[in-house]
Amino acid sequence: MDPRPDRCGTRGRGPTVTGTTTGAGAAVRRARVRGCLLGGAIGDALGNPVEFLSLAGIRRAHGERGVRGLTPDDEGVVGRITDDTQMTLFTAEGLIRAHSRAMSKGIGGAETGIVRNAYLRWLDTQNHPTPPAAPAGHPVRNGWLRQQPWLYARRAPGNACLTGLAAGHIPDPRGPVGEPGPVNTGSKGCGTVMRSAPFGLTGEDPATGFALAARCAQITHGHPTGAHAAGALAAIVGYLLEGDSLPGAVLRAMELLARHRGHEETTAALRAAVDLAARGGPSAEKVESLGQGWVAEEALAIAVYCALVLPGADQVAEALLLSVNHSGDSDSTGAVCGNLLGAHHGDTRLPPHWLVLTEGRGVIAEVADDLCLEFAHAVEWPQDRYPGC
Repeated sequence: MDPRPDRCGTRGRGPTVTGTTTGAGAAVRRARVRGCLLGGAIGDALGNPVEFLSLAGIRRAHGERGVRGLTPDDEGVVGRITDDTQMTLFTAEGLIRAHSRAMSKGIGGAETGIVRNAYLRWLDTQNHPTPPAAPAGHPVRNGWLRQQPWLYARRAPGNACLTGLAAGHIPDPRGPVGEPGPVNTGSKGCGTVMRSAPFGLTGEDPATGFALAARCAQITHGHPTGAHAAGALAAIVGYLLEGDSLPGAVLRAMELLARHRGHEETTAALRAAVDLAARGGPSAEKVESLGQGWVAEEALAIAVYCALVLPGADQVAEALLLSVNHSGDSDSTGAVCGNLLGAHHGDTRLPPHWLVLTEGRGVIAEVADDLCLEFAHAVEWPQDRYPGC
């Protein structure tokens, strides 16, 4: 893509858009990007109240079929999202800023650092009750997303995400994929994969999204499997954005995985999910045979299984319910499953009675639209929206 003129002087203006990406293709793409982010939020909200319950505990509380819709959390509130959706939004924001900066300056290479800065804005939401004061020119505390009050909520964030950001590591944006990282070296927690769907929503080559997601995973988690699972999710989402089928997207992502050293654990988890889905007869017990989702490859496998075994546009609700009714990290598996289903079917197929109750849906849709605009057109953002110069 040709570089755009420097936009450092655009403070206070509305976004200026040029370009020719219009018509049915653009509408489908927008629906899939919206579907991915909103679907992830719905799955997150479904799983949030039961995240730390066993399957038996879920069934005691909600009946033999388990959770059948959005339920109140410990404070009696329905539809609340968690750190999974929070971090996903900041991933998207970081990608918008990185691309905008690259187009403005005519040079890339700062993506991992800009995404890390976005995660530092998320970290503020975990450490402060409201947006903290920002001195003029502060490199992190700026932009519109950090001003959203509903994001300032701490809902069991992953320890590796919190401690990893404090380490200050910025992965080499051109470095190899598959080597152990220096931060939380032994950790492959699902905090890498649950935030990585936006890397597949840019419309760029899924292999590019895979690599960037894998590198950015190592901002907080050093185990190669955490990086590979994040990359695989980004690639699957990227292929779905192109219009591939769910089985086709998963298999193509596995082909990408095979190119990278140390992929075997993630590949084996995905293969188990594919094989299990092929047998039909979805059940919570089959979900649990893939693990509990606390680690990256298990969260990805559970989400993929649920999306594959109930693939129809009229089965989205059942697939989401399947993805949260198990003993484990229900909000993360629900979020990733929602990312996949939404990227495949688009936002119009998401259950409307859940969507209207999902926290932050207006902002989530707005971020999705901005992501589409940035990667499809030449947009001059107001400087106070996505500062990048």
